[in-house]
Amino acid sequence: MPRTSARNTLCGKVKTVHTGAVNTEVVLQLAGGTELVVMITTGSEKKLDLKPGDAACALIKANLVILGVDE
Repeated sequence: MPRTSARNTLCGKVKTVHTGAVNTEVVLQLAGGTELVVMITTGSEKKLDLKPGDAACALIKANLVILGVDE
């Protein structure tokens, strides 16, 4: 993986790729079975050529995370 300034990195294997017209949903299976659902542009998905089983890392900037809770 290239060196980056991102401190929050989660690596795993691509479980599924659901390509849409504009955005693509990618599910990464992390160690221990946790799944991370990631939305990227379809252009980025094509550039990365993601396929189930591929190794991939999500780089997360702390100021871009949105959390929610059940009411």
